[in-house]
Amino acid sequence: MESKVTTREAIISQFRDGQIIAIGGQTGRYMPERLIGCILDSGARHLTIYSIDTSDPGVGVGRLIDAGVVDRIITTHVGTNPVTNAQIQAGTLEAELSPMGNFIERIRCGGLGLGGVLTKTGLGTVVEQSKQVVRVNGERYLLEPALRADVAITRCRRADPIGNLTYQGASGRASHPVIATCGALSIVECDHFCDLGEIAPDQVEVPGMFIDMILV
Repeated sequence: MESKVTTREAIISQFRDGQIIAIGGQTGRYMPERLIGCILDSGARHLTIYSIDTSDPGVGVGRLIDAGVVDRIITTHVGTNPVTNAQIQAGTLEAELSPMGNFIERIRCGGLGLGGVLTKTGLGTVVEQSKQVVRVNGERYLLEPALRADVAITRCRRADPIGNLTYQGASGRASHPVIATCGALSIVECDHFCDLGEIAPDQVEVPGMFIDMILV
């Protein structure tokens, strides 16, 4: 099988103005920093970002916020980054806040080709006013639509040439495995590149079928 290992220059060429980019990581920890650098070096602007948060200034997603290349975010909170909050208040950044569970399940639905997730979170609040209500067995739920990205960028502990991935620790598994599945193009940076066969089938946490490019 052909290796999915790709040059940094080829990855940079994948980013364009107006894309939706899903980014793994949380609170600035275990971020795909090299791939975020590729976005910045591409010059792409007017981006929509799906991410658990916007990290801190100068770290992770915060680097994109600092550069002013993000127009819209869907995230779970913005409390760790005062630059994000300042841009929201100034009207230069649009933010949609989604509860953590809803956010991850919406990403998962995007990766699985599902339409969305039904949840009771937000019923009876102002959130309900902008959502579709669905009845199932007499119960009311809000439909939270799936999140599908043009590009997903994530980080893993180990990758083999065809893109089978493994992770380590809570930071590695917090969002990377599910976000890796939700992009039309999925790019991963790995800490350790393995020969084919070094990752046993029962160790694979994201199968190579989801991965298009690997940065080693």
